Amino acid sequence: MIAYSFEPLGDHDRSSFSCGIPELDDYLRLRANQEAKRKVAAPFVMVDQGRRILAITHSLLTGFASPVAARSRQEIARYPLIPATLLGRLAVGREHHGQKLGSLLLMDALHRSWKNSAQIASVGVVAEAINESARKFYLHHESFLFWSIRVS
Repeated sequence: MIAYSFEPLGDHDRSSFSCGIPELDDYLRLRANQEAKRKVAAPFVMVDQGRRILAITHSLLTGFASPVAARSRQEIARYPLIPATLLGRLAVGREHHGQKLGSLLLMDALHRSWKNSAQIASVGVVAEAINESARKFYLHHESFLFWSIRVS
């Protein structure tokens, strides 16, 4: 069993992380820290006891979405745009694929979104799936989390 914790991305060694999707690996290595400093993203990492990155989530971007995508349209239909949290990127290191870390990472991101919705308005989560495999992952977890999933 892996002992892990979640931390905001900081001075972690990003060079050895690879999830197998070049766009996500490049994001972690080249842009995640800059986006965090500019306050346009809130990347978090799942780390082991040695602070080695096991997985990353880029989330908690609050923006606006169309209520057409919402499951409970009747409740929010009168608003042209509604506040939502964008779950931008989830990536699990290759050596940890198949260990259910993606589900734990997703639950952590959703919990953070829910906690922050008390202070920053957000009625739901929009997931950006990078590919069909990611879309299937989000759909698998759909019963307790989303009102919109889109493939970027």
